[in-house]
Amino acid sequence: MDPQFSIIDAHHHLWDLQACHYPWLMAIGVKRFFGDPTPIQKDYLIQDFFADIGDLPVSASVHIQVGVDEDQAVDETRWLQSVTDAKDSKGFPQGIVAFCNLVDTGAMEKLQEHRNYPNLRGVRQIVGRSPEEDANTDSAMLLDNPIWIENLSRIAEYDLSFDLQLIPSQISKAREIFVEIPELKVALCHCGSPFDQSDEGFSFWKTQIKKLAELPNIYCKISGFGMFDHEWTVDSIRPIIINVIDIFTPERCMFGSNFPVEKLYADYHAVWNAYMEIIKEFSLDEKQQLFADTARNFYSIN
Repeated sequence: MDPQFSIIDAHHHLWDLQACHYPWLMAIGVKRFFGDPTPIQKDYLIQDFFADIGDLPVSASVHIQVGVDEDQAVDETRWLQSVTDAKDSKGFPQGIVAFCNLVDTGAMEKLQEHRNYPNLRGVRQIVGRSPEEDANTDSAMLLDNPIWIENLSRIAEYDLSFDLQLIPSQISKAREIFVEIPELKVALCHCGSPFDQSDEGFSFWKTQIKKLAELPNIYCKISGFGMFDHEWTVDSIRPIIINVIDIFTPERCMFGSNFPVEKLYADYHAVWNAYMEIIKEFSLDEKQQLFADTARNFYSIN
């Protein structure tokens, strides 16, 4: 890594199986859209995260909600704040993106509970993971739910952002919603989930994210390639990354590790070295933007 700048990891997870109940981490033998989670179905604590970081210059991070029981969502935020406040955590994670069920009639009351914790920066409620997995959940129906749409607009009133995880076929409908909420900052997770990397699939994905990028309040997180390409290489992810940066510009793109999920397919250094290799010809200012400044500005990290 270039010693002239540091990293803010804009997308990672932690979990303590004693602090909260994570149904998907307890579901032994159940494969997910990203593969077999068996190797990571154990505690992943801040010290594990630091061990993966090693000597990379990571100065801050943003924790993204990770599928606790819905009634324990505030417990997850409380636990994460306690991690941040612990002496050996170095202040990590500096930002917390929590789960809030925005179709719940008590959603805003729950959000107020989350706001008791100073590192709260935003909310994520997953809209789409993969066509197969979404067919077995009601998450895709969120885009048609007027209560969900109304509560999205209320998030912005609290100066919070929204992390948007969905698949390319859902983007057009999502755009219709977010164009009406220009005051809400939105982070598109994992480059919009380019799971279909055939020529046709890539072309469709690119067309769709261009639609989102027309909205100046939508940013893009570059992360999570192993979920869609288990054998990814620098060359295989290069077209995705370069297209995303061209479309959104460095000022609206940020890098994340998606650890420990990404750990199923690559180590932490491999992820960040791949990013550096792909943008090695960029200017120092552009690198600084992608590795740290966009995340710092988006998530209000000091």
